[in-house]
Amino acid sequence: MSPLNQKIIILTGASGNLGQVTAQVLARQGVRLALVGRDLATLGDLRQGLTHPSNAAVFVADVRHPDAVTVMMNQVISRFGRIDGLVNIAGGFTMGAAVHDAPDAAWDAMLDLNLRTTRNCIRAVVPHLLTAGGGRIVNIAARGAVTGAAYMAPYAVSKAAVVTLTESVAAELSAHHITVNCLLPGTLDTPDNRAAMPEQNPAHWVALEAVADVIAFLISDAARAITGAAIPVYGRS
Repeated sequence: MSPLNQKIIILTGASGNLGQVTAQVLARQGVRLALVGRDLATLGDLRQGLTHPSNAAVFVADVRHPDAVTVMMNQVISRFGRIDGLVNIAGGFTMGAAVHDAPDAAWDAMLDLNLRTTRNCIRAVVPHLLTAGGGRIVNIAARGAVTGAAYMAPYAVSKAAVVTLTESVAAELSAHHITVNCLLPGTLDTPDNRAAMPEQNPAHWVALEAVADVIAFLISDAARAITGAAIPVYGRS
C-alpha cells in the first residue's frame, strides 16, 4: 500500500500543466484529491482520466479571492470530512517591462496570482489542519525567487514572497505537526515553454513528473521532519 493512500489533498491550479500531472502522480499513489481550478470542463476531464476517479472531486474557485477560497474549503470538508494537506500550484508567469517602466497592473497581477492565491489558501486551510492534528502544505515558488533577472521583477518578487511566506508559516506551525515547504522549479518542460523558446533544448528542462514526485514526497510521512525548506528542482535548466 502506498504511504499516501487515502490522504485527502487539496490541489489548486489543477487544470494547468503542472497541476494535471501532479494530480495523475498523486492519484496513482492512492491520494484522494480535491481538484481546484477555474475551468470546469478541464477539471472534469482530468478527474475522469485519473486512476481512481471516484477518489477525486472537482471544485471551481478563483483562489485570488478569499471568499471563494472559504466556500471551496467548506465544500471540501463537506465532501471528504477532513483535509490532510494543501498543494498550492495556482499561479502565473509573465515577462514585461523594466522596473522603472512596469505599470502597477503588472505588479498587481503577479502578486495576485502567486502570493495572494497562496496566502488565501493557507489562511483558509490551517484551521482545518489544526483540527486534524497535523498536515502538509506545499507551495510553488521558482528559481527566479532567489536570482532576479531582467524584465521579470514582478514575477520574481512575487515568488520570493512565497518563499518568505513559507518560512514564516512553517515557523508558526512547527509545534502543530504541520509542515510547510516550497519548491523552486527551474524551467519546466511544458508546451507553452517549448513554443516560447524553440531555440532551447527542452531535454535540459525539468519534467513535470519530476516536480510532482517531489511534491508527493513532501506530503508523505517520510518528509515529516522537513519544514520551512525552499527546495531547488532545477534539473539541468
